[in-house]
Amino acid sequence: MAIQPTNIEHPVTSVDIIVSKGNEAGDVTYANPIFFKLAGYTPGELLDRPHSIIRHPDMPKIIFKFLWDRLKNGQDVFAFVKNISKDGGFYWVLAHVRVANNPDGSFRNYVSTRRAMSANARKVIEPLYNQLKEAENIGGMSASFEILEAFIKESGGSFDTFNDTMKKIQNS
Repeated sequence: MAIQPTNIEHPVTSVDIIVSKGNEAGDVTYANPIFFKLAGYTPGELLDRPHSIIRHPDMPKIIFKFLWDRLKNGQDVFAFVKNISKDGGFYWVLAHVRVANNPDGSFRNYVSTRRAMSANARKVIEPLYNQLKEAENIGGMSASFEILEAFIKESGGSFDTFNDTMKKIQNS
């Protein structure tokens, strides 16, 4: 049963650092207490379950496609994410997701650290994500990709400098 979103926002404070780890399939293998508090789930409800459980329906699919494509290439990603809590509420974060490898170079896990999204970043990202979602609904992922690409270029970046662009938006 899908969770029905509400307009209740769960605040992420400037001191909160949300951490989770996941396996190659994207299942949660570790999370710190603030993760469980904001998500509204117990460890038993989330551990060994897909991270996508907390994916808010307002999130454009293109953001996660971009994220996973970069991770599969061994690249870190900074991305703004709106998550849904078990109670239907939501919270916005800037996520830094990276691949952790074992000493022999083999895959260990994905590590995501998340911090509060700045108010200025939200003014930029929320309307962009609404555009991306609308484009996906009408023209699919390719239409959404074109809008994202244009936005990145207008912001003075490229997909190669995506992370820098996201950090610049966060700190503007």
